[in-house]
Amino acid sequence: MTTSMFNVISPVDGSIYLEREYVSKAQLDQAIEGAMRAQEDWQNRTVGERAEICTRAIEIFQKHKARHGEELAWQMGRPIRYGAGEVSGVAERSSYMIDIAEDALADIHIKDNLAGARYIKRVPVGVVLTIAPWNYPYLTAINSVVPALMAGNAVLLKHSSQTPLCSERLAECFAEAGLPEGVFQALHITHADTAAAIRSGNINYVAFTGSVPAGARIEETIAGQFIGSGLELGGKDPAYVRADANLPNAIESLVDGSFFNSGQSCCGIERIYVHRAVFDDFVAGFTDLTKQYVLGSPLEQETTLGPLVNVKAAEFVRGQTAEAIAQGAKALIDPASFPLDRAGSNYLAPQVLVDVDHSMRVMTEESFGPVIGIMAVDSDDEAIALMNDSEFGLTASVWTEDIAIATAIGARVQTGTFFANRCDYLDPALAWTGIKNSGRGCTLSSVGYEALTRPKSFHLRVLDK
Repeated sequence: MTTSMFNVISPVDGSIYLEREYVSKAQLDQAIEGAMRAQEDWQNRTVGERAEICTRAIEIFQKHKARHGEELAWQMGRPIRYGAGEVSGVAERSSYMIDIAEDALADIHIKDNLAGARYIKRVPVGVVLTIAPWNYPYLTAINSVVPALMAGNAVLLKHSSQTPLCSERLAECFAEAGLPEGVFQALHITHADTAAAIRSGNINYVAFTGSVPAGARIEETIAGQFIGSGLELGGKDPAYVRADANLPNAIESLVDGSFFNSGQSCCGIERIYVHRAVFDDFVAGFTDLTKQYVLGSPLEQETTLGPLVNVKAAEFVRGQTAEAIAQGAKALIDPASFPLDRAGSNYLAPQVLVDVDHSMRVMTEESFGPVIGIMAVDSDDEAIALMNDSEFGLTASVWTEDIAIATAIGARVQTGTFFANRCDYLDPALAWTGIKNSGRGCTLSSVGYEALTRPKSFHLRVLDK
């Protein structure tokens, strides 16, 4: 294969922000071989030695918050005022996974009276391929990158072609921190070469974040390789506001959960069910707060809602919304209040829909944009049934003053993470996982280390003399 160029088209203004070159097949083979060689030495470093380098890399990364924020705005459109938040999230997640590594990776000793010893070691799987998306390019990558390195693996990072600079920045930080050459590599590779790498027999684990169809293709590619994978796919995450909810808190949190990052979040809120007793008050407050958003260039500090990643994404959301309105939904936001919102533009006003139901795509199909449907319900049972009426199961939340009831509802909701009185947040101490079409496997927490290691049992018998 000959090398080829690709362009990063900025959602800010449609200009070419970056030009990059895909690696050749020979370069890809060389990178994989280099990772395999480097991993042999890296796995023999102590957890403490790995922690020192990974910690130093994250500290270096943190020093450039402003630069990272501006680059994110140009590459994927997030308002610059929020750019530092993702950088801080990288530090939070990385620090936690580094701190727990010693215990999470410790040998499991079997206590008995036999002469000798029996124990289970957690050894690295080998070479980990992380495939990260553009919407949270640093956070989604770091979920597997740092734990994989801490466990003694080598890592190859393939980023979305929309955010290639992010993988390069991470590689720069690890190199400056003293990570041995080959242990972490950022690669710009095509989908075809990604599949070829997986089928090479030299990749031992694939960590993928992206769409359901792309996840299915990853599974097809992995088939027959007998390697592990973690698939973090889509979501249509629901929220249920009970009659006893603290409405100001619920409104503020759910507006943010619906529209942060222009709704381009796999765990963002995409549908809300509200008890009829508080429905009118909730909708009024939610709509009023939504109208306060400022749609504009992500490079401007006053902007709170940036463009979608491209026109295709914006037109998809416009289509969902128009179809719902044609089916009887009522739109509560006048797009004319947001002058940049116009047909053919990737700048899209936030939209709040009522009089919606599950016959409408906007309530069942992932939108990945700034639109939310709000339905009235009459009971917990009705809300739970609607929350579970989905092909997805990433996160769900309930808003109530009664934590006992929240816990009982959580036991019945089909989801990977269940929240009470918060949403759209990844706690690094908890397993980040999904069910149904939201994927399988998990990252973060001590459980997240299990997929990045394999058990190796030692049965050491002392013979009688």
